Amino acid sequence: MNNPYLDVVFRSVAVYLFMIIALRVFGKKQLSQLNTADVILILLISNSVQNAMVGSNVSLMGGILAALSLFVMNLIFKKLVFKSELIKNWIQDKPEILVHNGKIEFETVAKLGITSEELEEVMREHGIEHFRDIKLAMLEIDGDISMISGNTTLRQTHHKRKIHKSLGEVGE
Repeated sequence: MNNPYLDVVFRSVAVYLFMIIALRVFGKKQLSQLNTADVILILLISNSVQNAMVGSNVSLMGGILAALSLFVMNLIFKKLVFKSELIKNWIQDKPEILVHNGKIEFETVAKLGITSEELEEVMREHGIEHFRDIKLAMLEIDGDISMISGNTTLRQTHHKRKIHKSLGEVGE
């Protein structure tokens, strides 16, 4: 492009779109669920794509335009996810049933990479002693594991999952 500032905007938008697609394909759900290796990967990726965004334009204006382009793209993307069911369904995972009426959904739990130790930890945090006491346990779209006990006193609790294997909801 002839205009160096438009070039920075174009490059930044292209990198943003690439990162949205790459994170969805390679499977991270939310930054709060990244482990140490994932954070290192994100830092290295940000460093590697910096030059792709600004090119040879290392001026203050070039950096500001790159950042502004990313903010604008993120705003547009959030609005698209909110308004378009197609995009929302592609980006956002669906809630998954982990335990129903005291029975573990083994296929779902295995597919999501949730260990029995993690389920037991969540149960302890929720004050539930046995799987048979769980009326419903769900992996919510935001990565939380919520549980409803089947005891005589209905009690609902939530657990924020530390590590999860998909990035479905990028816009939040």
